Amino acid sequence: LSKSVPSFLQKEVGSFVFFSHWCTGNYSVLYFHLPQVSGSVVSVYNSDYSSVDIQGGIQFSLNYVHKLREFHIFVVQCQNLAAVDTKRNRSDPYVKSYLIPDPANLGKRKTAVKKKTLNPTYNEILRYRVRMEYLMSQVLNLSAWHNDTFGRNSFLGEIELDLSSWDFNDTEWKLLPLKPRVYLQPSDFRGQMRLAIRFLPHISHSKNIPGSGEVHIWVKDCKNLPLIRNPTIDPYVKCFVLPDTSKKSRQKTRVLKRTANPIFNHTMVYDGFRAENLKEACVELTVWDRDRIANHLLGGLRLGMGTGKSYGIQVDWMDSTAEEVALWRRMVESPNEWVEGMLPLRMVTAAKNTWK
Repeated sequence: LSKSVPSFLQKEVGSFVFFSHWCTGNYSVLYFHLPQVSGSVVSVYNSDYSSVDIQGGIQFSLNYVHKLREFHIFVVQCQNLAAVDTKRNRSDPYVKSYLIPDPANLGKRKTAVKKKTLNPTYNEILRYRVRMEYLMSQVLNLSAWHNDTFGRNSFLGEIELDLSSWDFNDTEWKLLPLKPRVYLQPSDFRGQMRLAIRFLPHISHSKNIPGSGEVHIWVKDCKNLPLIRNPTIDPYVKCFVLPDTSKKSRQKTRVLKRTANPIFNHTMVYDGFRAENLKEACVELTVWDRDRIANHLLGGLRLGMGTGKSYGIQVDWMDSTAEEVALWRRMVESPNEWVEGMLPLRMVTAAKNTWK
């Protein structure tokens, strides 16, 4: 089992204070200073799914360009979308795409936002650079959203297409009705992670942030990870404390060979936290399969307040589920105590560094 914070060899680099790996245990430790946040505004990802009744449709075509090895989604338009602003009978819609389950972590693509319309015309191409054999193992999710500059974006409907049976020789425009969000089915189950977290105020080793504390993240084990390779997988866990996505923030466990039920018992420590920082930060934990050719994302979770914002800026990674928010709140409300949970893993789009 992991212990409390052991003795470390301290090294100071710039505004970050680092500590080396503990030689006799499974510790990966980084002392972390939360930066001042500035930069571009990005859309809120996991937002409001229940504010409007789903209606209307989306017109599009699909094409695979072999010479470029690119998958093209031509988004033509949406028709008769639901009105988020019911008084003025209008929305500010855009379209977003995902490939699912996306083990290569290609991420989302999205169109421009069209203002004050229920019938937006886009004529935009969303591109994925991907091999055809990979594409044939994916499901395409196209969803329409209302962009809310000052709050949570509203879900306007989606379609899902099984690309394994799609005729890519057919490049004609299709008009399909938008549907409500379909919640996870058993086949989408991506396993679980058992972990414990705690906040220790006023014990920080950081000289740069006197009076700050530490967040400890104890990754215990995972259960029933998806077997995306035969006969088995080699999992490990990677952690960032957002908004910092730099290599200095990244911590990871060791790789465990040939198991879908790994036991890690690995603790990660981040320093430089004051109580008010806990409302703005988010712990992103992702589980990966280590492969010689490419590592594959199995699933993940995000621990935070799930507000869609960090330091007043809208961010797509502050999208914690109710269970994830509940565990984070328990930690905030119980300083100095470990709080434990067994949380389901989900597909997350790894956060990109948007801070300039």
